Amino acid sequence: MHASNLDPINSSPHPQRVELLAPAKINLFLYVIDRRVDGYHELYSLMCPVALYDRLTIETGPPVDQFTYHHPDLPQDASNLVRKAAHTFKQALSAETDIPPIPVAIDLVKQIPISAGLGGGSSDAAATLKGLNQIHGKPFAASRLHRLALSVGADVPFFIDGRPAIAQGVGERLSAFDAVPAFWTVLIYPGYGFSTAQVFRNLNLPLTKSKKNLRNVPFIKETFKVPNHLHNDLEKGVGIGWETIQRNKTALMNKGALGALMTGSGSTVFGLFTDKATAEKAAKCLGKAHEQQVFVAKLLSRG
Repeated sequence: MHASNLDPINSSPHPQRVELLAPAKINLFLYVIDRRVDGYHELYSLMCPVALYDRLTIETGPPVDQFTYHHPDLPQDASNLVRKAAHTFKQALSAETDIPPIPVAIDLVKQIPISAGLGGGSSDAAATLKGLNQIHGKPFAASRLHRLALSVGADVPFFIDGRPAIAQGVGERLSAFDAVPAFWTVLIYPGYGFSTAQVFRNLNLPLTKSKKNLRNVPFIKETFKVPNHLHNDLEKGVGIGWETIQRNKTALMNKGALGALMTGSGSTVFGLFTDKATAEKAAKCLGKAHEQQVFVAKLLSRG
């Protein structure tokens, strides 16, 4: 199914039930600029959604909020980003409007691997914010949803719009970028994730109080070009996962990828292909050769 990113599959002005598709993302490039005094890192990245989806359903009716996650490894407590997003939305609704929060049942069916660099949790959180906004009659404008999203997690604002964007800061400063070719991607998930915090720690960047300039970062003036721009600083921080990352990149290149890269903090590696047939042929071969999860997904150029 190819529904628009994070847009309700079915909707009405005051729906009792909303279904949303929450896409994964890849980072076509990712530069770590600085480590800040607050512990976060300044980034410069081109983020793009891809057509690999989780499915989120929000339905009114229960006496209290209910959460169902169809994945054994997802946390059930307040650290779950869907639960955190719902709590954040309803707190803001009570504080800023006269609209009473409506108890809902939220059901999440996962397809995006977790802790994989694909942004699945952040996308699910953004879908939760957008879906609850729909259920409550859209009391919040997109700009307010963006601010709520940032309070949930650094990558969540990107998925509110769900279109290619240059991300700066910790990921909260977004500039739409439409000049991305219509690539097909093959995603290889090795069956385990990396700790994002540990990957950043492994970079061992010095603490800085002033932002460095971006002289060593190749800014895009017209369009994304694979040989010039495909890059991820975080590959240097994966530690013992380095060999797996390099093996999967090489496998993708050997099957005709224009380029291959780890996305985010890993552990997923993607290859870029010009057409669906070539991507599917590569994925079929790679799926047989490795005990890993392999997905084919189109890069989504617009939200």
